[in-house]
Amino acid sequence: MTSSKTNIKSYTYDELVTRFAEMGLKKYRASQAFEWIYKNRVRSFYEMTNISKSERGMLDANFSLTFPVILRREDSHDGTKKFLFGLEDDHAVESVLIPDEDRLTLCISSQVGCAQGCRFCLTGRGGFRRNLAAYEIVDQVLGVEDFLESATSVEDREDGPAHDGGRQRYITNIVLMGMGEPLANFASVLEALKIITAEKGLGFSPRRVTLSTDGLVPEIDKLAKSGVKVNLAVSLNATTDDVRDRIMPVNRRYPIKELLAACRRYPLEPRRRITFEYVMLRDVNDTENDALRLAQLLRGIRCKVNLIPFNPFPGSDFGRPDDAVVERFQKTLADRHYTALVRESRGRDISAACGQLREQEDATDATVRD
Repeated sequence: MTSSKTNIKSYTYDELVTRFAEMGLKKYRASQAFEWIYKNRVRSFYEMTNISKSERGMLDANFSLTFPVILRREDSHDGTKKFLFGLEDDHAVESVLIPDEDRLTLCISSQVGCAQGCRFCLTGRGGFRRNLAAYEIVDQVLGVEDFLESATSVEDREDGPAHDGGRQRYITNIVLMGMGEPLANFASVLEALKIITAEKGLGFSPRRVTLSTDGLVPEIDKLAKSGVKVNLAVSLNATTDDVRDRIMPVNRRYPIKELLAACRRYPLEPRRRITFEYVMLRDVNDTENDALRLAQLLRGIRCKVNLIPFNPFPGSDFGRPDDAVVERFQKTLADRHYTALVRESRGRDISAACGQLREQEDATDATVRD
């Protein structure tokens, strides 16, 4: 049942200070509440033991404090884990945890479904349901970290990740590349990013948080002016408007020239780069001429390129290019002094790879699967 009370995790720290002041509570109570929620991950206001009993009752009367529910977990043979999170209105979203050497990256969702309609993406085929609230975005991080802590033995913890406040930090990187277009849910995503990166929130370094977009130009400009300095990744996927129009409808509103102009305007701190994601589709955008055009298009932009061989799914119109084609494409870019990485598809056996996330139709009946 959906609570009529506002979820306390919907507030940024500054917003909570203001709300507490309206309730007659001191500023430091907001700091204490944030620490209990994000460092200690309490499930009840009555667990906030350094806040008086009467004030805890006041919080309970004015706010809700929910905790994410993992309906299902699937484990890939390569170590990737996919989580299905149940939402209060019986919708669900998926998140993916990807291990890679010294990193543990969590890919989180910003919408239930997606309205962008990219033809190579399975997520969009299920349609768009709704935007996630800020706390529903943040909850995916809290839920996975809680799972990791409960799944880790005491012996492992002794030599494990460093402590972060009251709990340990297991996840090292966060990417908003799951279900949905983050910039189409701008207000909630921005609020979530502030909580994720705030010292009084989850405390992730902005350098370890990446937002991926299909190319909503006005929102890229708004993000640039927002003061939230996370990494930007742009899903480009074509070198001509004709091809991009066919595979990414967003290009009809914001063609390549406008998109790249926004990328050139985007303020980058020293040693930061924009990442261009390029899903490679056999005989569509994987030719030598495409590689040459891409090198020309990106001139003057401090960037790197992630090449993503297409992850096929039933009913897809596209195929995966041969490894030799991918290697040639990569070499063409490298020869022109671009950092071009071939992104290994992880979790394909559990439909957790790029473009494969979706809302499960049977979410309300799902159970956790080890």
